Amino acid sequence: MRPEEAGVRVTGVRRVAGLRREEVAMLAGISGDYYLRLEQGRDRNPSLPVLESVARVLQLDEAATDYLIGLAAPKPRRARRPRRESVPTGIRQLLDVIGLPAFVEGRYFDVLAANTLATALSPNVQPGRNRMLAVFLDPQERALYPDWDADTAVLVAGFRESVGTDTDDPRFVQLVGELSLASEQFRQLWARHDVQHRVGRPTRLDHPQVGELTLRREKLAVGGTAGQTLVVYHAEPGTSSAEKLTLLAAAAPLKRVSAEPMNTA
Repeated sequence: MRPEEAGVRVTGVRRVAGLRREEVAMLAGISGDYYLRLEQGRDRNPSLPVLESVARVLQLDEAATDYLIGLAAPKPRRARRPRRESVPTGIRQLLDVIGLPAFVEGRYFDVLAANTLATALSPNVQPGRNRMLAVFLDPQERALYPDWDADTAVLVAGFRESVGTDTDDPRFVQLVGELSLASEQFRQLWARHDVQHRVGRPTRLDHPQVGELTLRREKLAVGGTAGQTLVVYHAEPGTSSAEKLTLLAAAAPLKRVSAEPMNTA
């Protein structure tokens, strides 16, 4: 954020483009020393008003503000045991009849169930695969996305929002560790600490069979589950993308790809 955007008067030459630490503290109504302790993690019990003031000064959106507040919330220690994660029967039946590419992903973007039209869009959209690993580590998956840089930024921000502050989860540790070792792009994006709600957005795909198409991706929370999301792709009616999706559907008879319960932490 530039100083002018926060109402800070600029005089002389500045070595930093954004707000200085003491300027953030002043605008938030706290001391510079206290803000430094917050930055360094030496004060682990900031009050809610302090966090809200810092979020206001930094102009964080709702998702980033919630994430900031969650970081300071006390977390009870508990033993983490893998659990069997299964997709509700009604959602599995919906995948069979929806007539659009659709799949269910878990909290850590593991694909739990998918129909064959979703798998026709990408072979990685099938149970047992993880979308984060596919997008960052599979060259064929990367080739599907003409806007790979922008799409991966959104993906990582949504992943951080989905995981929240539960960073001691073994599945989380495994995924982030593997991605950090193998992908420079992921390391850079993860270090930004961007947080974004997982909302629907247009997605461009360069499909090897039907060519380029633009699809809208909608994400719907699955009730009664621990963070499962139903993801559905659809095209604007009357567009070339809609025609290409119809061609793809004709080559991929609609049915559900086998969905077995999987162990998650």
